Amino acid sequence: MASENAAAAAPHFLLLPIMAQGHLIPMADFAKLLAEQGVKVTLVTTPQNAPRFQSLLSKPALQIQIQTISFPPENGIQCENFDSLPSLELGAKFFADTSLLRGPTEELFQRLSPRPSCLVSDMALPWTGGIARKFNVPRLVFYSLSCFYLRVITTLRTTTDVVYKIMAAADLEPVTIPDLPDPVQITKAKLIFSLDPIFMDWSAQMAKADHESYGFVLNSFQDLEPKYLSEFKKVTGSKKVWCVGPVSLCNKDTMDKTHRGDKSAIGERECLEWLDKQDPSSVIYAALGSTCNVATSQMIELGLALQASNRPFIWVIRQTNATQGLEKWLSEHNFEDKANGRGLVVRGWAPQVLILSHPAIGAFVTHCGWNSTIEAIATGVPMVAWPLFADQMFNEMLIVQILKIGASVGVEKCYAWGAEEEIGVQVKKEAVIDAIEKVMDGEDKEGMRRRVREFAERAKAATEDGGSSHLNVKLLIKDIMDQGHSGPNKI
Repeated sequence: MASENAAAAAPHFLLLPIMAQGHLIPMADFAKLLAEQGVKVTLVTTPQNAPRFQSLLSKPALQIQIQTISFPPENGIQCENFDSLPSLELGAKFFADTSLLRGPTEELFQRLSPRPSCLVSDMALPWTGGIARKFNVPRLVFYSLSCFYLRVITTLRTTTDVVYKIMAAADLEPVTIPDLPDPVQITKAKLIFSLDPIFMDWSAQMAKADHESYGFVLNSFQDLEPKYLSEFKKVTGSKKVWCVGPVSLCNKDTMDKTHRGDKSAIGERECLEWLDKQDPSSVIYAALGSTCNVATSQMIELGLALQASNRPFIWVIRQTNATQGLEKWLSEHNFEDKANGRGLVVRGWAPQVLILSHPAIGAFVTHCGWNSTIEAIATGVPMVAWPLFADQMFNEMLIVQILKIGASVGVEKCYAWGAEEEIGVQVKKEAVIDAIEKVMDGEDKEGMRRRVREFAERAKAATEDGGSSHLNVKLLIKDIMDQGHSGPNKI
């Protein structure tokens, strides 16, 4: 009887990630963190994405269930994942089309038992606010974004003078963003990656839904960016902010790290055996994200830089419609033969956390997506910052200027969605080599390595019993349980 009462009292969290690998993975990790505290979790996605969560179901002790919803058949939507879009030019429409899932989600909500206590929504699904209002449950926004970026974007959303100044400036003219703890400048060229009216409207809907939400869950930790966490709370006027990261640290063993996300294109044994043969902190790991389409000519520059570095490397090549051109170049130039065992090329998905956790990794050439950034921080790996668009530009500032745990390749313009091949080469191999050498053998290499390893220790402490992130998960659950008794004050 006691156990039945406890089960009845435990809250039921309904998790709704958007269908993109970089959003699905941290939400799955968050589901684990909740379930480890005895919470029932329902994670909702579409049929094509459900297999990505199978590793969650392999842990019967955790109360996690995967429920699928489908797009209405009359709409003819065939691409259910942002990563699979043939061009990022279709990205804005993809976001807008997710609103077609509102009806199926409401039907699912009514069928679930016990009734969900709250709804945890990806920031990119603003329509979930209407569901929360309809069923009178709190809507929590899940951000896999830095506190720094969230603070900056709040200024850009609310301070029209700054936006006007940026838009009136020349493309490469730096404009200062006011009222921040550190000097921060941005250019129009780095800020604008899509002026698609559909995307602009969707961004406005996201901002409105965020403002109306009950609270915010962040994949960051208190000791990483305390000034910006405090600033974010201040500008939002919300005390309902829970930093629960780095969520990737919930994956303790090799199996969990290997099966996180898509099926790996390289076997765990092959990967670890190769890494085990390398010297400590000697390997360059290069991966430019799961959604970023990079021009073939630009990828060739990266390949040339890795080749010229004379250091061991792992190069992850995302498989897209444009990969054929890169493969032709690799073949014609005998790239892998010339590497002679010094380089490992992974075509497709790589077990990133497993790789970053290995002591042989010395630097991470990254697109500065927040998941990759905080995974590098959590494993103590300094970064070569190569942002492509959106928050990545600000994450580069955090990495290089504020935390001082990496070097920049010198990107001046963000990639416009869908125009990657047209833009071509922005970063020459010499700039990549220079940034790699700054991290691996520059005058501040020891300082970078020391700082990032200190952050890794703090990240580990935050997620362990009694740490700030571990405590925040418990406080979040308690807050939702309390709301169950009194009803939400704000959706």
